[in-house]
Amino acid sequence: MLQDNGKIFLKKGEDNLDYIIKAIIPIIIFTVVSYGVFKGVKVYECFVEGAKEGIIICIRIFPYLLAMIIAVAVFRESRALDYFIAVVKPVVKIIGLPPEVVPLVLIKPLSGSGALGIFAETLKEFGPDSYIGRVSSIIMGSTETIFYTITVYFGAVGIKKIRHTLWAAVMADIASIIAAVTITRIMF
Repeated sequence: MLQDNGKIFLKKGEDNLDYIIKAIIPIIIFTVVSYGVFKGVKVYECFVEGAKEGIIICIRIFPYLLAMIIAVAVFRESRALDYFIAVVKPVVKIIGLPPEVVPLVLIKPLSGSGALGIFAETLKEFGPDSYIGRVSSIIMGSTETIFYTITVYFGAVGIKKIRHTLWAAVMADIASIIAAVTITRIMF
């Protein structure tokens, strides 16, 4: 931002919306604290108590998180992923899913950061405006890290039997993948 005789000139690419976006988190925090003080809540004590509970939860979920991270690393480093892709290549071509996207489809339910790495490599190699890039983008935005989420959240609250959660989540991911292929074909 430049100033000249009391007038404010915005640099190229800056606008008032940028300032609002940068200020939204402090505004929310100020609003919550002000509301708590207005209602007579001991805001600082509540914050400290919540931080203590957060640390306890982190300690409780750490073993589950570590197990999931190790499992993903072993799966990737053992080259089992490459063999699996070779096996499923003919099947994915039937639904129109490019074989180059299969690693993303397989890693996304296990690890968000692993999927992000594969996604970045895919976009770098094929480009974001290619069919493969668009399908990958939709899959990244519409699928979930199923096993990570189940492991962390169910483990945090001590649930041992997940019942139908896994199958419902896998079916939702499959529906998202089919929708990604269909939407990309229709729209682009």
